[in-house]
Amino acid sequence: MDKSAATNLHPPRNKGTPLHPEWFENIQVNLSASERRAATMTTRRTVKKEYQAAWLVKAIQCIDLTTLAGDDTDQRVHRLCAKAKRPLRTDIVETLGLADNPPTVGAVCVYPLLVSAAVKALSGSGIPVASVATGFPAGLTPLPQRLSEIRYAVDQGAREIDIVIHRAQVLTQDWTALYDEVSAMREACGEAHLKAILATGDLKTLRNVYKASMVAMMAGADFIKTSTGKEDVNATLPVSLTMVRALRDFGEFTGEKIGFKPAGGLRTAKDALAWIILMKEELGNEWLEPELFRIGASSMLADIERQLEHFITGRYSALSHHALA
Repeated sequence: MDKSAATNLHPPRNKGTPLHPEWFENIQVNLSASERRAATMTTRRTVKKEYQAAWLVKAIQCIDLTTLAGDDTDQRVHRLCAKAKRPLRTDIVETLGLADNPPTVGAVCVYPLLVSAAVKALSGSGIPVASVATGFPAGLTPLPQRLSEIRYAVDQGAREIDIVIHRAQVLTQDWTALYDEVSAMREACGEAHLKAILATGDLKTLRNVYKASMVAMMAGADFIKTSTGKEDVNATLPVSLTMVRALRDFGEFTGEKIGFKPAGGLRTAKDALAWIILMKEELGNEWLEPELFRIGASSMLADIERQLEHFITGRYSALSHHALA
């Protein structure tokens, strides 16, 4: 993906719809069938050699390179952004024949206070800055404060906002409250795209995951995202399968194309391949581009680089040989 393409990552905004509970109220999700489908998905399709290398380069282009630690500093963000602009070593890029069009990541994701540092470090690269907001990760601050946090991040230069929903509204089935809050968050984003984090590990059932996905999309979410990375259970393939099928159903109702972002616990190149297989089989090649697919990760990038080096040399290096994000 060239730099000019990187500046056009964002398709038209999701216009949203009125709340339609009848679209999801009677939904049933077969847990055992979902788990069986997820378990066999990666065993029925194998990707080897140059095809695997190409898929891993594609995964890099879809990564939201993330740091969300309590001890984050401007300096750490600068290092993260340097890795975002040059995610692969020069010798690997040249050997893969990508020197004329080297890959960059999909976005850099940081806390609101560090958005300005990331924007400065990424100036001229075309890589957008994403910011978590709305009382991340719990989302339990008063709504006016959550909306103010969104506006602050946007004012600092964030082009994407990863909001967290109020999980109690899902657990109590208060769909009107959830819809109204996400709608207000979407309005607060202005031109920035909104990714709605469902914190699926807290939602208890796949039916709740499906319903929350539908309500968030009705309220105008441009992406739906699995997890904050702070729950006990983060991104899993059965949960992701449920979300992408909700996304597909919403598209059939409305014609809208909504993005998907798994995050939390995705650390290896093997994880990247598993989720690319999911997107390809369930939604098709259009959802293999960063406009509609992101992976929230940091350490995954080093393992992808390690696997690409193995493809080139036939030898595995120690993970410590590769710069971490």
